[in-house]
Amino acid sequence: MSKIILPTLESERLILRPLTIDDLQTAFKWTGDPRVNKYMIYPLYKNPEDGRVWIESLYQDEKKLDYGFVLKETGELIGSGGLYYHEDIDVWSVGYNLAYDYWHKGYTPEAIKRIIEYAQSKYDIHVIAGTFAIGNEGSRRVMEKLGMTFYEDTEYTKLDGSETFKAKTYHRVL
Repeated sequence: MSKIILPTLESERLILRPLTIDDLQTAFKWTGDPRVNKYMIYPLYKNPEDGRVWIESLYQDEKKLDYGFVLKETGELIGSGGLYYHEDIDVWSVGYNLAYDYWHKGYTPEAIKRIIEYAQSKYDIHVIAGTFAIGNEGSRRVMEKLGMTFYEDTEYTKLDGSETFKAKTYHRVL
């Protein structure tokens, strides 16, 4: 299967670009940080190589728009995220991770807003949604900054089955 080529995007403070294997070490700043991983669906990465399967699996579906978030000012990769289409329910879900040192600076909503703009120019998007664990106030605030509001109570389990979270799904009709 050939890889999908995503265009590089820009926002005011960020360059949004596809991730590569060369990003494994840098991505470990958030994938291996228990503070960042606390509510994530993936298990805590123990070393940078744990991210290899994840990065190698990216860019095989044109409706999975996953980007690295790079600071324009320094060129540093500080996080990743994007939009993922669920054909069965005609909804695009948001997902994101950001290195702890960059929390509370508005980078995540800035990046996701730009990715949504790109996706709207390319696809017929009706609804965006996101789910966050109760207690994950930062993720709730990001979704609110994206114009999303409460849709339903739910739960999710980490991919390794180690923990299940009571959660809320927020959504926005476009």
